[in-house]
Amino acid sequence: MSTSNPVVSTGHPRHVFLAIIGATGGVSTHFLSQLEALSHRYLSLARSPIRLSLVYVARSRTSVLAEYHNPITFAHWSDALATSTKDPLPPQALADYLSKAPGRAVVIDNTSNQEVAESYPLFLKKGVSVVTPNKKAFSSDLALWEDIFSSAANGSGPEGAGYVFHESTVGAGLPVINTLKDLLETGDIVTKIEGVFSGTMSFLFNSFMPVGGGGGKFSAEVKNAKDLGYTEPDPRDDLNGMDVARKLTILARLCGVKVASPTGFPVQSLIPSGLETCKSGDEFMSRLHEFDGKIEDVKNEAEKEGKVVRYVGSVDVHTGAVDVGLQKFDVSHPIAALKGSDNIINFYTHRYGKNPLTIVGAGAGGDVTAMGVTADLIRVLNHLY
Repeated sequence: MSTSNPVVSTGHPRHVFLAIIGATGGVSTHFLSQLEALSHRYLSLARSPIRLSLVYVARSRTSVLAEYHNPITFAHWSDALATSTKDPLPPQALADYLSKAPGRAVVIDNTSNQEVAESYPLFLKKGVSVVTPNKKAFSSDLALWEDIFSSAANGSGPEGAGYVFHESTVGAGLPVINTLKDLLETGDIVTKIEGVFSGTMSFLFNSFMPVGGGGGKFSAEVKNAKDLGYTEPDPRDDLNGMDVARKLTILARLCGVKVASPTGFPVQSLIPSGLETCKSGDEFMSRLHEFDGKIEDVKNEAEKEGKVVRYVGSVDVHTGAVDVGLQKFDVSHPIAALKGSDNIINFYTHRYGKNPLTIVGAGAGGDVTAMGVTADLIRVLNHLY
């Protein structure tokens, strides 16, 4: 479904009421800018069918709630949130508030909060749609996945239920999930998914072992990636492989593979066993150089074979096998040729034969992730009206 233009309809404007959780993070800052522009686009149409009303914004400790669902202006939400002393609403209270709005409502969850993720069925059952890049909702226990989609209108939920979209849970703004859904819904048979799913790991290994040789010590490349903002504040959150594992869990489940959790298949952690007990990220970084030798051996072995090492994930749909870790690739392979922090996702299907359908591009960054969230909001609006 195209999301390039707003819906155009005759009649009076219809209201959609929006709540944003995690309003001050990097993704939300870009999303709110995009949302303001989107709102103006709808209102500039002579027959604009939808008026977007921001009625709730929250960060971890404070929130702003619009009394009587009167909109919070885009010009003032940030100042209002900065000066607010009100605690965020619990999910049940927020769902009740939104369900009483004089029109359809959408909650945008730009956090990685597990409690919020577990509340999605509650919102959906009350007719409140959910848009989110929160991977935890779709990669935690399989029971939560099933509960979400049995509650959603675009799952097996009842008429009047909310819709749920989560494109940005895999590949930021890249059209990964919608492409996979299109393949499946049009009857193609997906046999395998393979690729580099982490912008951090992409940048790290493209620097550590570039095509043509070179690259520094692994610990030095991790430090460089951290200094440039490519890793989490604690690089262990990237190096443990769980971010990639969650993305593979989501894609596998979309293909019908009932993965119980992201810990239910092999995930290669790049945290040396001797550093697993480090009490802080700083301690980990200060000692990582002690273990450069082991991964340097892997690099040297690949070089002797004329190959490079990359951190990849794969799903074998036929067998249900999911795997995350280091693999060696010929230097001519598209995965070896990635630049910077780009992602690459290959879909092997019956229709595409030996040449997979390939998606390549920026798989991280606030602006592109927010674009995926905004596009999902437009999808919801297209369904609602």
